[in-house]
Amino acid sequence: MKKILFIAAHRHDRSPSQRYRFEQYFSYFRANGWQCDLSYLISAEDDKFFYKPGNFFRKIGVLIRSIQTRLRDIKNADHYDIVFIQREAFMLGSVYFEKQLCKSKAKVVFDFDDAIWHMDVSEGNKKFKFLKNPAKTGNIIALCDIIFAGNQYLADYAKQTNPNVVIIPTTIDTENHKRQKPYVAGERICIGWSGSITTIKHFEYAIPFLKRIKEKYGDKVFFKVMGEPNYINEELNIKGILWTSDTEVEVLSSFDIGIMPLPDDEWAKGKCGLKGLSYMALEIPTILSPVGVNTEIIQDGVNGFLATSDDEWVEKLSLLIESEELRRKLGKEARKTIVDRYSVESQKDVYIKYFKQLSQ
Repeated sequence: MKKILFIAAHRHDRSPSQRYRFEQYFSYFRANGWQCDLSYLISAEDDKFFYKPGNFFRKIGVLIRSIQTRLRDIKNADHYDIVFIQREAFMLGSVYFEKQLCKSKAKVVFDFDDAIWHMDVSEGNKKFKFLKNPAKTGNIIALCDIIFAGNQYLADYAKQTNPNVVIIPTTIDTENHKRQKPYVAGERICIGWSGSITTIKHFEYAIPFLKRIKEKYGDKVFFKVMGEPNYINEELNIKGILWTSDTEVEVLSSFDIGIMPLPDDEWAKGKCGLKGLSYMALEIPTILSPVGVNTEIIQDGVNGFLATSDDEWVEKLSLLIESEELRRKLGKEARKTIVDRYSVESQKDVYIKYFKQLSQ
């Protein structure tokens, strides 16, 4: 059996990026003769404080243990056919660990799904951002045998330092993501957003137009935010809902409309549309900001909507709120888009193809 060592920050089923980029493929990889081992840095106990302010000495402890983990990975790398690095091997500015892994007998894959060459630090660790070096991304890319980029914008960046770049979109397991709530005419309309503590700032772009929707429709609409349980917006009566893998589909299925507002900046251009893909897989009519890959995912008015200004958001949300038929139509087309182009089923053999090429 061939062996792959996956190098990532988080434990299994903790990080959306890891889950949708490679973890959900593990059973298929194994069924096709690939042993999959995950080496991660941040434990469940570390997670309780690592992204929050303070806890300086405990965070130093995490860094020391992380160094020890990566030194073991370097020692063991020769026993693997492929080392798969997701985003970076270590959370600080050094590329030492990537360099050493690339000196092993294993072929090295670098996978990324965000514009991580730009600075983006969690609120709890902003005082430590001087220890980060996002520009190291280009150096890592230059070292590796092949690059898996989540979209064209990321691929164009990678090709500046490595010609061997493949676009593999972030995907949804459409066997797992199936709508659990049937459409019922006459119910109140739920407008929902799903994200994390690091992307809740993007939800804030929705507040002005959601206030206008609330003024226009009153109690006919309500709002949900999943992913940051501490988030509160009293004016819109929002209390954040904790994300868990067990409840994700259930909560998303309660959305009648899914939204993904984004700023038009360099970081957002690198995003792979995961929020939108998750909504669309569940036949939820979806409105996205026309930034980056979103313009490839959505055909405006066919499988969802694109909206830029607050007026556009209000207009297109209103169309969906007022028409159950339109919600159903766009939802079904959205699901078809995901199955055809952004599903595990549509991409699983692409991974196997490149793994085989690397291991020959």
